[in-house]
Amino acid sequence: MENSEIPYSFRQVESLDHDGPFTVMDANCSLCAKGAAWIARNDRDGEFRIIPIQTELGQNLLCHYGLDPSDPNSWLFLENGYAYHSLDALIRVGNRFGGVWKLLRILRVLPKPLQDKLYYFVARNRYRFFGRADMCNMPDPAVQKRLMLKA
Repeated sequence: MENSEIPYSFRQVESLDHDGPFTVMDANCSLCAKGAAWIARNDRDGEFRIIPIQTELGQNLLCHYGLDPSDPNSWLFLENGYAYHSLDALIRVGNRFGGVWKLLRILRVLPKPLQDKLYYFVARNRYRFFGRADMCNMPDPAVQKRLMLKA
């Protein structure tokens, strides 16, 4: 993934009025909608912003970091100006929440190629396994206030 080593390089693409953390996820995926609800429940300080892949902002950010917005494997987490994806992003989100969620670090014992295969298998099959949902129309106000539909 390009530009992940350059802090705040996303500002070259978009001028955001928030420093993050951000997640860029599929607004049509039920698993992602559950992930957005998980973030809303565990983000006690209300810092996270959720950017749907389907928005211009989401597509620009994914492209900037070398990810394909049309690829179901695309999920991005931006924290302190750095970009992460795949299971690494999930582990970092869990680490940020603390408590029991720090146990997600155990996934790091898996070799990176196996982590990627596991993540991509679930990502490619997410609609089949979990169905579709419309995250942008979820009735959960905690999710709604985190959604960034425009920069």
